[in-house]
Amino acid sequence: MTDKSFTPTALYLRLLDIVGLIGIAVAPPVVRIALALPFLRSGLTRWDGFLQLSIGTQFLFEEQFKLHILGNLYGFPAPDTVAFLVGCAEIVLPVLLLAGLATRLVGLALLIMTGVIQLVFPDGWVNFHLYWAALALAVVALGPGPLSLDYLVSRLFARLRERRAPA
Repeated sequence: MTDKSFTPTALYLRLLDIVGLIGIAVAPPVVRIALALPFLRSGLTRWDGFLQLSIGTQFLFEEQFKLHILGNLYGFPAPDTVAFLVGCAEIVLPVLLLAGLATRLVGLALLIMTGVIQLVFPDGWVNFHLYWAALALAVVALGPGPLSLDYLVSRLFARLRERRAPA
């Protein structure tokens, strides 16, 4: 008799299973890091101190950044407020993403931010925005993965539900 678990086909399929399990664990945090870094680096340049926007950031949102919509240029409404919100989002969202907390919502928020950035810099699609959008969609689709706070929170809630379930 031959043991079918050691056939070349069975070993190959087992190897594919192992590679898949490693990918399930490793891919989500790598995608989260890849998406978080450009936003976090940008966010760190927006501030001169705690909750104090840099003068350069204020100037950019007041004078330089314009929305390109249907061939026309439009300034941001309340540019200082928008600059403050963007500066906060570019710090808070990447930190949440790196921790894997509220991961899918953060991915969606960064996808929306990427869309707005595309309206400000329409020529950046091929070099930057396409990749950011693809990473954000991957975060939304893949979720946080097992190496995340979301995973730990979901496990904690699952245990609490089990304890409260009637016997």
